[in-house]
Amino acid sequence: MLPLWLQWVLWGILKAVLVLLFVTVNAIILIWLERKVSGHIQNRIGPLRVGGPAGVLQSFADIIKLLAKEDFFPKRGDPWVWWLAPSVAFAPALMVFFVLPIGPHLVVQDMNVGLLFIVAITSFSVLSVFMAGWGSNDKYSLIGAMRAGAQLFSYELPMVLALVAVTLATGTLNISEIVARQQGMWLIFPQFLAFLVFYIGAIAELNRTPFDLGEAESELVAGYHTEYSGIRWAMFMLGEYTNLLTSSILVSLVFLGGWSGPLLPGWVWVLIKAYLLIFVAMWIRWTLPRVRIDQLMDLGWKFLLPLSLLNIALTGVYMAVMA
Repeated sequence: MLPLWLQWVLWGILKAVLVLLFVTVNAIILIWLERKVSGHIQNRIGPLRVGGPAGVLQSFADIIKLLAKEDFFPKRGDPWVWWLAPSVAFAPALMVFFVLPIGPHLVVQDMNVGLLFIVAITSFSVLSVFMAGWGSNDKYSLIGAMRAGAQLFSYELPMVLALVAVTLATGTLNISEIVARQQGMWLIFPQFLAFLVFYIGAIAELNRTPFDLGEAESELVAGYHTEYSGIRWAMFMLGEYTNLLTSSILVSLVFLGGWSGPLLPGWVWVLIKAYLLIFVAMWIRWTLPRVRIDQLMDLGWKFLLPLSLLNIALTGVYMAVMA
């Protein structure tokens, strides 16, 4: 019989491995789906024809290419900051899944302050962006980092305020409890303003078109990760697609009733709703043009922030009247 402390350690390692496997498999699926959506919307020949049956082999070819690529380091960069930036970008995206329930009782750690934990952990994305831009010692990377940092800060505040309204309406920060209190009606109906603010903010936080000012290939080459290649560049992309999955699952749990649904298991409903939101985000990316930086800031500070504050006020008045 193994000692109790060793059992806890082995069980923790197993949970971490399972979460990492889940994240990696979903990232591969999302990359394949992104190609297909872009191919159909923009009538691209490559994504529709290349890669064997249904294009599934192309993702594996890309993985082999990224693993085999030479790892270049900018000569005048800061080595420790530059090396650590991809890990700092991916780690928060992975840690969120430890408190994110995929189904009833299907969660690594069901925390009473799950929403607060997610908000705190995801804020580290700003740090990774600045580390990549500063550590590269490159003007394109630094400008991209400044843009992305300003963007992340500008849209994180309305997103947090949208979740404050959800907390007021449900009276809890526990994500499983929030799902349980949507059995009669999904929160997207009474909290549509919060849903709208949070979903738009999530797309902006992910640096996806039309809000990809942090990368802006036509202007900044690739922004804050211009000087990265191979597996380090892949970690930034893995973090981006993991965050896309994380935000979509969180929206499905908080606003779309989570695992509530007929016939199918609860975790299947969570993934169906999440992938529907992911498809909409991809649809937006391959349909709309990039906005200007002033339009990006105006949308966050002059529209989404006042809208989130208004929603909190309306929610507070409603809760006071109904008390």
